[in-house]
Amino acid sequence: MDRIKEFLNESADLKREVANTLAPQILEAINHVRHSFENGGKLLLMGNGGSAADAQHLAAEFIGRYKLERSPIPAIALTVDSSILTCVGNDYSFDDVFARQVKGLARKEDTVIAISTSGNSGNVIKAVEAAKEIGAVTIGFLGKGGGKLKDLVDVPIIVPSADTARIQEVHITIGHILCEILDQEF
Repeated sequence: MDRIKEFLNESADLKREVANTLAPQILEAINHVRHSFENGGKLLLMGNGGSAADAQHLAAEFIGRYKLERSPIPAIALTVDSSILTCVGNDYSFDDVFARQVKGLARKEDTVIAISTSGNSGNVIKAVEAAKEIGAVTIGFLGKGGGKLKDLVDVPIIVPSADTARIQEVHITIGHILCEILDQEF
């Protein structure tokens, strides 16, 4: 019982810390995504492992609905097409699986969200570099100090933790905040 309470309190404490320190970055991210949607752009999301699941989860909230009935909002998780992932991974390299998609799909009106608990995922870094070449806005949902991505993305949101599970919990909370606010506006 004590371990359960400890895990829940760690998660709650980290979310309180994020509320007190990262709200301006979260608002900046929301404003960029809003601007993309208002200007005919879309949201592209990516990550590996649990972060891939978070990318898919958030894209589904925009295409489907979060809470309110509304028209679909354009969002794509770059993690879901197994044919693209295996083709690019085989013919090029795993480090290129997201960058190739960004080069083929992203436009300057778009926003790209890179989700990486370490901030050092090679395939996410290459995708952010590709997005920046196109002129798309880049946002990082990061942890563990932000890694290499903190200096590459336009808006780094660095969860102040080294615990992957706690970082992922905060990333999905931030994603839900993004959905909640934009759901009401669109």
